[in-house]
Amino acid sequence: MISVFIEKNRNGYAGFTCKGHAGYAEHGNDIVCSAVSMLVINTINSLEKLTDCKFNCDSKMDGYVKVTFLEELSESARVLVDSMILGISSVEKQYGKGYVKLTTKEV
Repeated sequence: MISVFIEKNRNGYAGFTCKGHAGYAEHGNDIVCSAVSMLVINTINSLEKLTDCKFNCDSKMDGYVKVTFLEELSESARVLVDSMILGISSVEKQYGKGYVKLTTKEV
């Protein structure tokens, strides 16, 4: 299962973590993993190229990605994160929480 944790504080988003594999299909054919990976990677790339957002990103080859925002997000950065959450939520609804689980937590 893919676990996505959205971290919020009193200023809004503090970061997010994505880890695990969906297990929906065999490696290389897992459309759930592909969808979530694309949403997360595209969000990170968009934050870097389209905003002035300052963040740290840690990733590993096993599907682990952690993004920590170093300052309060601008409106455009917040919209990008909102869009990622909307997409992951849609994948979760379509395929079920046995493959993707999206959680928001206060930090």
